Amino acid sequence: MESQNRNLILATVLSVVVLIGWTYFFPPTKPAEDSTAATEQTTPAAPAASDAVATTTTAAIEAAPTPANAPRIAIDTPDLTGSISLMGGRLDDLSLKKYQVSLDKSSPLVRLLSPAGAEVANGSNPYYVLYGWSPAGGLDPAALPGPKTVWTAPAGSVLTPKTPVTMTWDNGAGLKFSRTVSVDENYLFTIRQSVENTTGAPVRMAPYGIIARHGIPAASHVYVLHEGAVRMTDGKLQETKYSAITKLDAVSGEGQADILKGTQTGWIGFTDKYWMTTLVPANGDFTSVVKYTAGSDIYQAEIREPTVEVAPGATVTTDTRLFAGAKEWEVIKAYQDKAGIQRFVDSIDWGWFFFLTKPMFWLLHWLHGAIGNMGWAIIALTLIIKALVFPLARKSYISMAKMKELQPEMEKLKEATGGDRTKMQQGIMELYKKNKVNPAAGCLPILLQIPIFFSLYKVIYVTIELYHASWIGWIHDLSAPDPTSILNLFGLLPFATPEPNSMFFMFSLGVLPILLGISMWFQQKLNPAPTDPSQAMIFAWMPWVFMFMLGSFASGLVLYWIANNTITFVQQYIIMSMHGARPDLFGNIRQSFKRKAKAKGGTSK
Repeated sequence: MESQNRNLILATVLSVVVLIGWTYFFPPTKPAEDSTAATEQTTPAAPAASDAVATTTTAAIEAAPTPANAPRIAIDTPDLTGSISLMGGRLDDLSLKKYQVSLDKSSPLVRLLSPAGAEVANGSNPYYVLYGWSPAGGLDPAALPGPKTVWTAPAGSVLTPKTPVTMTWDNGAGLKFSRTVSVDENYLFTIRQSVENTTGAPVRMAPYGIIARHGIPAASHVYVLHEGAVRMTDGKLQETKYSAITKLDAVSGEGQADILKGTQTGWIGFTDKYWMTTLVPANGDFTSVVKYTAGSDIYQAEIREPTVEVAPGATVTTDTRLFAGAKEWEVIKAYQDKAGIQRFVDSIDWGWFFFLTKPMFWLLHWLHGAIGNMGWAIIALTLIIKALVFPLARKSYISMAKMKELQPEMEKLKEATGGDRTKMQQGIMELYKKNKVNPAAGCLPILLQIPIFFSLYKVIYVTIELYHASWIGWIHDLSAPDPTSILNLFGLLPFATPEPNSMFFMFSLGVLPILLGISMWFQQKLNPAPTDPSQAMIFAWMPWVFMFMLGSFASGLVLYWIANNTITFVQQYIIMSMHGARPDLFGNIRQSFKRKAKAKGGTSK
């Protein structure tokens, strides 16, 4: 009895650890939103330039927030809408036409970039892109355009894929600047900066680009998904979470920064679960910087290009690109393959098992295109994966069938040895050896399948195709939890249920989570309950514990688990039946109810 109590306590503690660990590493998925609190309104430092590569050695240039009445250039493309402020020439107003904050048709579009200082309709933190020139060789910073500079553009200018816009500024002292912005049909901007020197002496300066983000975006920050800075430098990928950015070492003249020089190709920016903003320098020497300004809580991603000399009467031009939009795999891959942005698909977080997640993602993308419905594509992908790992599953189920055949002999052995555990273990090992049964044979195939199923989980979690994608009936958003709730009898009772961000939401079980628990319960009943009461209790609770754990997850993930459990149930039943160990499903169910009735002191016939 003392041993059983110890096992019960240990099993209970382990279950709690699993529950807490799962909730920590895989927190509930919430519908994507862009609502964050306002923060201090300052503009990040404009880099200064040395004679080689741009560095930030000057003090910060502070600027007033962008006035609401500052002149602007409208942006209108098939996928984007917004504007560019002529004050500072910054891109600080951008929304995604294909994506809304919620399923409500009147809900606002997902807003990617927001201006500093101006009131934003959905309360987004300031998030914007700056371009400019840093002074070098003793050039007066006042001779260059800054964050307060008001550029000039032709009246009625609208940035579209067919109509680039050009902004100009003359410093009145012999330097004339122009900035031409163009955009394609999707999310790629090209920024061409030019400076004409009409003075009688050469001038030196260096072009730069900055993505500035005030505060951390409100989102479900999940361990398995990277959110923060991401950059590629000469083929090497580096990811830095927001929490790690705030812990960067201080660099002289920079603040907290991580500076990395490249000689070939690269890109740098900030990535969220579904959205991304990335600077792409021209091929050649460049410096990328991840930076944090603690006083104003600003996160920065910068590209600094080498200093150039502009001779008297000459004009120097430099091109950079900017990706600002949704992380649509097909679009990003086209930029990698056709626009030459090296390894751009790696801006999507593929995880540790990238060699598995990448082909799985491609297959899910193909199935979605072929079937036309993401829910059925998830089920089809699960079927294909289960078919591929079927040989491993078959070995596991055959091993389970052989173990079941030996169950009567093991019961006899248990009675013969009484309570002597040592003799019983020795007898069981001899029984295995005599019948050529390897008890570990069923474990190894399962272990080999773990990275496969974890990769499938990752693919379903990160793919943007689930965002507001419907399946059947009541499931209108596979990226959000099941909207139905047992608390109001799935909509039959006229009262609201807890919101997804409420601590009581886990009790608001929908149809899919309940089906998940039932599928796990049926799968469990293919085998008799363990003879040990403690183990039997833990196994009895596991389906319902997982039902609550996964109930607040995205519907697409819950659908995957239901499909996986159902296919596993069918495979196990058929294979064990073929090897003479047909599961007594209903007998095991009856036995479990008898055991519960006996535990309560009742009787059963």
